[in-house]
Amino acid sequence: MLEQFNESVAFIQSKTNVKPSVGIILGTGLGGLVKEIEVIDEISYSDIPYFPVSTVESHSGKLIFGKLGGKDVVAMQGRFHYYEGYDFKEVTYPVRVMKLLGIERLCVSNASGGVNPDFIVGEIMILNDHINFFPGNPLIGKNFNDFGPRFPDMSEPYDPEMIRVAKEIAKENDIRIAEGTYLGLTGPTLETPAEYRFVRVIGADAVGMSTVPEVIVARHMDLPVFAISIITDLGVPGKIKKVSLEEVIEVASRQEPKMTLILKELISRI
Repeated sequence: MLEQFNESVAFIQSKTNVKPSVGIILGTGLGGLVKEIEVIDEISYSDIPYFPVSTVESHSGKLIFGKLGGKDVVAMQGRFHYYEGYDFKEVTYPVRVMKLLGIERLCVSNASGGVNPDFIVGEIMILNDHINFFPGNPLIGKNFNDFGPRFPDMSEPYDPEMIRVAKEIAKENDIRIAEGTYLGLTGPTLETPAEYRFVRVIGADAVGMSTVPEVIVARHMDLPVFAISIITDLGVPGKIKKVSLEEVIEVASRQEPKMTLILKELISRI
């Protein structure tokens, strides 16, 4: 598998001279951050050896290289999910590749369902912790010692300094912001009312179908991580409604400019 990583990296480096210091993973309905990037090169996932290909209609499937906030960045316009049929090593493959391309920090975005009763639809939540409720872990199997230790520490899954700076940016721009714990489930179904209650009881503020595997792999490689979520629907008793993908995307797109401002300014300051 190390040979596969190296082949993917060699191909990408043959297509761009950008040496990214920040990696960005864009979630459902949140691909608009690309508009803020001074794009230098684009590479389709389908062209990269061994790279998975996104099957979700709201995920474009490109690596975008360019400048954002004065930094060289690589952005994943479209991510991979366990529910698409990929295993966890495939889901997290791009994070390994971005590390080998030279990134020093990872920024992640997602859309999620809120279970904190204080949340409103459209709430922007900075992740300060997570609960892995996926049926597995991307580090199961042979450990890649070149990447990180067999038993990586997860006491700080999300970087406190980046969280502090992001909160400052939100305050400066009068953006309502929350902090909380994200719980990862497989999907693709949204949760039942009983499942939402369960998620809240065990300590989460939001639930989604991504992010956790990618963050585990990033922390295995000692990459500092910042993650931000847009709460697109509520799993709070009395506020649960039927929701479609289109509605999720609509809410995410409406709040995206605020999230984009925070991420762009954060990248410029770190």
